Amino acid sequence: MAAVDPIVVTVEVPVTPDVAFIVFTARLGGWWPAEYTWSGDVLALIAIEPRVGGRCFERGPERFECDWGKVIACEPPERLAFRWQIDPQRVPVPDPAKASEVEVTFSEAPGGATGLQLVHSHFDRHGDGGEAYRDALASPQGWPFILERYAAALAG
Repeated sequence: MAAVDPIVVTVEVPVTPDVAFIVFTARLGGWWPAEYTWSGDVLALIAIEPRVGGRCFERGPERFECDWGKVIACEPPERLAFRWQIDPQRVPVPDPAKASEVEVTFSEAPGGATGLQLVHSHFDRHGDGGEAYRDALASPQGWPFILERYAAALAG
């Protein structure tokens, strides 16, 4: 499959990069849409362990747990990168060679704010459905919606 253009989404939040990074990682459950998890309304925890090799995972009832990524770079408070190990059919992908990648950078903006840029790339690794998957995650209901939730949590 040919290379697929990455998704690039930016948002500005009214907090410092330190706080923005902590909320993105340690407080993921406070803003990530539960409807975008396997557990849905019974989601107990969704987390990113902010260290190289850390897990991106969710926990539901009765010890249900599912890994959906692995941290590949962690440079608080400037940068976080992780493999996106969810395929176009929303099935976990254990093979890292078949995972796309998400890189999030946090930079100082005027007035003590933070500019966040998210780049989701390597959709070609998802195989034949990679381009349509990219389009779905680039749609208003994909990363733009998810980052709007993040920004709203920090603004409120």
